[in-house]
Amino acid sequence: MMSKIVLIDGHSILNRAFFGLPDLTNAEGLHTNAIYGFLNIMFKILEEEKPEYLTVAFDVHAPTFRHKMFEAYKGTRKPMAEELRQQVPLMKEVLHAMGIRTIEQEGLEADDLLGTLSKRCERMGMEVVIISGDRDLLQLATDHVEIRIPKTKRTGTEIENYYAVDVKEKYQVTPTEFIDVKALMGDTSDNIPGVPGVGEKTATKIIVEYGSIENAYKHASELKPPRASKNLVEYWDQAQMSKVLAAIDVDADFAYELEEAKLGNLYTEEAYVYFQRLQFKNLLNRFDVQSENSIEDAFVIVVGKEEIQKIFAEAEKAQTVGAVLYKDTRNVLPLFAGNAEIGGIGISFGKEKVYCIPAGNGYSMEELLEALVHVAKHAGRFVVFDLKSSLPYLKGLEGAAEEKCFDSIVAAYLLNPLKNDYGFEDVAQEHLGLMIDPKTELEKMVCYEAYAAFASSEVLEEKLKKEEMWKLFTEIEMPLVFTLFHMEQNGVRVEAEELKSYGEQLGGKIVQLEKEIYELAGEEFNINSPKQLGVVLFEHLSLPNGKKTKTGYSTAADVLDKLAPDYPIVAKILEYRQLAKLKSTYADGLAVFIHEDDHRIHGKFNQTVTATGRISSTEPNLQNIPARVELGRLIRKVFVPEAGYVFVDADYSQIELRVLAHCSGDAALIEAYREAKDIHRITASQVFHTPFDEVTDLQRRNAKAVNFGIVYGISSFGLSQDLSITRKEAAEYIDRYFETYPGIKKFLDDAVAHAKEQGYVVTLFGRRRPVPELSSSNFMQRQFGERVAMNSPIQGTAADIMKIAMIAVDKELRMRNMKSRLVLQVHDELLIETWKEEEEEVREILKEGMMHAADLSVPLEIDMHSGKNWYEAK
Repeated sequence: MMSKIVLIDGHSILNRAFFGLPDLTNAEGLHTNAIYGFLNIMFKILEEEKPEYLTVAFDVHAPTFRHKMFEAYKGTRKPMAEELRQQVPLMKEVLHAMGIRTIEQEGLEADDLLGTLSKRCERMGMEVVIISGDRDLLQLATDHVEIRIPKTKRTGTEIENYYAVDVKEKYQVTPTEFIDVKALMGDTSDNIPGVPGVGEKTATKIIVEYGSIENAYKHASELKPPRASKNLVEYWDQAQMSKVLAAIDVDADFAYELEEAKLGNLYTEEAYVYFQRLQFKNLLNRFDVQSENSIEDAFVIVVGKEEIQKIFAEAEKAQTVGAVLYKDTRNVLPLFAGNAEIGGIGISFGKEKVYCIPAGNGYSMEELLEALVHVAKHAGRFVVFDLKSSLPYLKGLEGAAEEKCFDSIVAAYLLNPLKNDYGFEDVAQEHLGLMIDPKTELEKMVCYEAYAAFASSEVLEEKLKKEEMWKLFTEIEMPLVFTLFHMEQNGVRVEAEELKSYGEQLGGKIVQLEKEIYELAGEEFNINSPKQLGVVLFEHLSLPNGKKTKTGYSTAADVLDKLAPDYPIVAKILEYRQLAKLKSTYADGLAVFIHEDDHRIHGKFNQTVTATGRISSTEPNLQNIPARVELGRLIRKVFVPEAGYVFVDADYSQIELRVLAHCSGDAALIEAYREAKDIHRITASQVFHTPFDEVTDLQRRNAKAVNFGIVYGISSFGLSQDLSITRKEAAEYIDRYFETYPGIKKFLDDAVAHAKEQGYVVTLFGRRRPVPELSSSNFMQRQFGERVAMNSPIQGTAADIMKIAMIAVDKELRMRNMKSRLVLQVHDELLIETWKEEEEEVREILKEGMMHAADLSVPLEIDMHSGKNWYEAK
């Protein structure tokens, strides 16, 4: 039986995989889709072909003999996408770790390497299989050389197969004649000129009849159509050159030993490490490698009371203890899994000390939890994944044990804030190199989590210190866990009947608007259907500026906003949409979150979601309560304090602009704040060269838009849209602004330059925000990256200041044993449910905690109000 070799066109298959699969990244932020797709194609081919030998050929970024012949060869090709480029060296590393022979040679293309190797191996009596996405390689097909062309799709990989007979059947020419067809028709992708006026059909017809361009040239006068005859003669030199450019070199000179390509065990320990790093979970089952998973040998399910007591006694003396509370959901329907009771704990304080302790073995669940809190108070460090979700069960953990607590999810988030869905498996994989099968049985999974908690804290601490974020973690993020927990436990009271009444009021207005819209339209239709709405507005009513897409006319907000001032029906449609969203999201949406027992909403506050460090709110999202529209603001009236309490609301005044003044060191902006004048009027006065007292309301409004827009890296286009002015005028505003505040221009430019050089930006408190968008091959993504680089240090610093203030206010209220409590944080605003007799004291605590949260070169100012509901207090 003839031996077989598989030859893979490296760059071609990587390219196919890259564009055939959605973007994938690992925990480091490395793009991995091309590598993942390449490996899947390679494994599929190897399983089907079962070859004895394998070689992968790569191109080298250097001129070849073709470039020396024709300088413009491949000159029209776009540069490789950066997301793909970064995967090429990593792909080679993975192949080498698997013991796979790769080959590349300066001056030659991968095609030439593949062509030469295929002929050498065929002459040695071998069967050859070439894998490439490039149909140029069809010229290499013979009775013993098969070309296989994969098509990577999300649904899987399809492969077209070609021996010489298959090429002839599909393209009407032999593989060698395929070169001549290309010489005539040219190739835009490789910038091979060919013969002008000769396309694929004509070229194929000519070569089918005459066999080669040389024979066609001899019979040029007979060629049809006449322009092909004329052009072949006129461009004969170009046709000959094109044939040389199109022909793959099958006799190239380079070193290659067949035995080096012999396939051995691909699934080496070195390759396993790479597959773990790249997070190719679906491919790990190919390996028979024990790796770190041998820690399972140390897992123990403890059922004896005496043994449990010994474990707790030993854990109390440990330097680090990892713990987990687990719910046993095996006999619970998925819909109710979240309501399952805690079934036991996991605990680990060494690689050989990993235990799962179910309740009911001489210990009730309450006793187990009490014992665990006792351990936390005496051990050196107490580590948990997502500590906040465990705090309701760990009574008494606060206070003495608070400073000993370590949340590995929070630590991992700081190191990679672009990944906001960390689970313990992600931390284990990324920071411990431990890949855990998601199908692992419950007790083992508990042990894995406890061990990962124990083992991760030291690694994470070292990384945080290296990235200069340890102080941020210990002084802001970890104390914040407890502050957010208190806020969630406190909740905020909502008047259900008032909310219902508000919804009915909105419903009445919506019905009225529907009637008015139908009347103006002259017909009834589904206002919520963009397709029907587009037809009514732009066909039946013939409104201008209709933008038709494949699915119909665009009725997006930016389109309708421009029409609203001149067309009452459009203004009413926008109002209808606004009211419909208010009703569905707030009037109806909030009602489902009101607890029957205390009539309060206990939402979730998340600290590991946003890349900038801002806190987010879910279940429900209370940070999106409308503020700009009066009817939207009215929703705040349903948020009320308990009897005997009032709301005290404190809001930072222009915190991001003040942070910008400090970070930029701009003397003019700092002076403006120190004078405590109207910052927007001062800006307008200086930008428009108008005396301060003569600044118009319009000038002030425009200056305000620029002031806040600059913080977000606004462009002239964005500003022109906001102010309804020309792009040229907007550019002039921005230029004048930077002339007025040159320190800001330098700060923003330096932020972008730092992000491009270092790959991240940093806040005053050391928080890092990676900016991978700056290295994207997509222009829009790079522009977005520049805006991120400008804004993140400002927004992130403001978020850090708010967190410091929250922690200080919450601690002070609790330290003084006050009845008043922190219930909400919304962007730059804190809401305290205040016992009436404590109002003055609460105001002082808010003032002290917020205004002294950071020492900036400009003062931090707050606006403070009180009221019998959130609307009044705001």
